[in-house]
Amino acid sequence: MARSLRGLVTATAAVIISTVLFLHTAPATAAATTSPAVSYTNPLVPQRADPHVMKHTDGYYYFTATVPAYDKIILRRAQTIQGLSSAPETTIWTRKASGVGSGQVWAPELHRIDNKWYVYVALGVSGQWKIRPFVLEGTGDNPLTASWTEKGVIKTNWDTFSLDASTFVSADGTRYLIWAQQEPSRSDENSSIMIAPLANPWTIRGTAVAISRPELAWERIGYKVNEGPFVIQRSGKIFLTYSASATDYNYCMGMLAASASADLMKASSWSKSSVPIFASNSNTSQYGPGHNSFVPSEDGLSDVMVYHDRSYRDITGDPLNDPNRRTRVQKLYWKADGTPDFGIPVPEGKTPVRLRSAADSNPARYVRLRAASTSLAETQFRIVSPGLGGASGSVSLESTSSPGVYLRRAGTKVQFEAGSSASPASFKTEASFTQRAGLSDSQGISLEATGAAGQFLALDKDGNLVLSAAGDVAVQAQATFFLE
Repeated sequence: MARSLRGLVTATAAVIISTVLFLHTAPATAAATTSPAVSYTNPLVPQRADPHVMKHTDGYYYFTATVPAYDKIILRRAQTIQGLSSAPETTIWTRKASGVGSGQVWAPELHRIDNKWYVYVALGVSGQWKIRPFVLEGTGDNPLTASWTEKGVIKTNWDTFSLDASTFVSADGTRYLIWAQQEPSRSDENSSIMIAPLANPWTIRGTAVAISRPELAWERIGYKVNEGPFVIQRSGKIFLTYSASATDYNYCMGMLAASASADLMKASSWSKSSVPIFASNSNTSQYGPGHNSFVPSEDGLSDVMVYHDRSYRDITGDPLNDPNRRTRVQKLYWKADGTPDFGIPVPEGKTPVRLRSAADSNPARYVRLRAASTSLAETQFRIVSPGLGGASGSVSLESTSSPGVYLRRAGTKVQFEAGSSASPASFKTEASFTQRAGLSDSQGISLEATGAAGQFLALDKDGNLVLSAAGDVAVQAQATFFLE
């Protein structure tokens, strides 16, 4: 968890947190970003847990998730991810009166395999704790109007508690099923992550292998759980995210990684994160993030993580009876070594961006809340529009890791300070900027200070972020930023 801001600011006055620093190199216009910022508003869909979003070749995004009553499978579609928020919802399957499917209906996923639609879903039996993975097959171009038939329960190696089935295709063309299941030899644990190749979309082939078990302390809080596996592949690597612990604020995400050329049926081929890669954050008021999926952005240039969480920490009673897990989205970033960087669950409202200097391309330099920090979250800022000053066309930059902290000019320098709608008018004006097309590259942006015409945020020769009149080519590059 990110540490609280209370130790950094007082209740009566704004306190300077940091001067923004860059490691400056010789002026040069950097290439525009190949992974531009995304813009969504959170939460995306209220009261929808275990969300799955996929983009089909028809150009539509398709959404499904667990509903609070655990009694049906719903689908939405839209031509944008944000459009899913208001898209009409279609019920394609409802709870049965008896037998398999008369109990819980959990965590559906929609996949397109061999020109047919498939829904993987966990179904229970009324009055029993008997939950198993189940498959529906749909025929038709549009899954909302497709003809659906039941292919039945996926028969695994054991008839034990199992759920959260997902599927992916490896580099050699093998389609795998991944899911969570209780191993008979580990009856004191709730579920492990299993993998097996598929003979067809509803039938595993051979003997399943456990590739992750709840053995670490953060995977065993409340319940001993590994569940909700999902895969994203990049640059010859397979990354499998999963969720752990009870479904309250302790719920969090871990990750496995394997080479795309490895034998994925060997547990030793998978390495495991020793700490959670995505967890509750009290600064941003996001609790219990998990059960995620990944989907490409509308332009295909970025990866978007879809997940659920709650906006409050404490829950009365069984967390499974609390209906307020909701679907959220944010950009997934990638480190220089090719591994994913999840950051933190971002605050409510518009998704944040990173600001990369056009004057520094190799290595990339970003505006940071604290110069010494290497945290992704400290390079992320929400562009608040209009700015705190309220002027039309103005914006303010609000920290993601420390909400309520804004970039403010102070003479020819700038600094981060805590502020709000109750701040003095002078603070609001000095924390507002006019966003313009990039001075050195129109694909970027430049920020002109409100109340100081012609003065732009820029890097000085010592690498400090300052206000400067952009009178020559070098300064124009220093005053241009690409949004990522």
